[in-house]
Amino acid sequence: MADHGGLRSAVVSSESERLVLVDGQDQEIGFESKGTVHDGTGLLHRAFSLFIFNKQGELLMQQRSAAKRLWPMFWSNSCCSHPREGEDIDDATHRRLREELGMRSDLQFLYRFRYHAQFGELGAEHEFCWVYIGRSDDMIRVNRNEIAAWRWIAIEDLEREMGEQPHGFTPWFRMEWERIRGEFAAELATLAGNI
Repeated sequence: MADHGGLRSAVVSSESERLVLVDGQDQEIGFESKGTVHDGTGLLHRAFSLFIFNKQGELLMQQRSAAKRLWPMFWSNSCCSHPREGEDIDDATHRRLREELGMRSDLQFLYRFRYHAQFGELGAEHEFCWVYIGRSDDMIRVNRNEIAAWRWIAIEDLEREMGEQPHGFTPWFRMEWERIRGEFAAELATLAGNI
């Protein structure tokens, strides 16, 4: 978990930022604060998840900051967040990569899906999530307000770890990875090598 370029600690998100509310077909129906959309059982809103690989075919994983309201200190995919009011989702994905990891990547859209995951009394994720994969060998500069730790991991090591400690990973990551490994194996093989 070496640092490749220093730490950053810019504040890049808040409970007051306005997110995009959607209906069951992912059509925009309004806006609400990040705090409100995650309260209780959650309001359906638009989100994205990014899976970034390096030239060795390893996946970049992040451990969510202890300050996160939902799933703090859980391991998850490279980057996940939300487009904001008035923001195109493609712009949002690239913005968030820069904000959290200080990196860039060409991204390939794979699919979108709706899910709900409850985190006890603290709130929930209720998202229409757009899933992307990409490759980058940029220097990583993590934002410590967002990320507690990070690592590149070989796919076989990831799958062994997920089998041994499945509850150490965020629920959306587990759902997304299962689908990527099955339905999008060809795209994954292009980025991660022959797996």
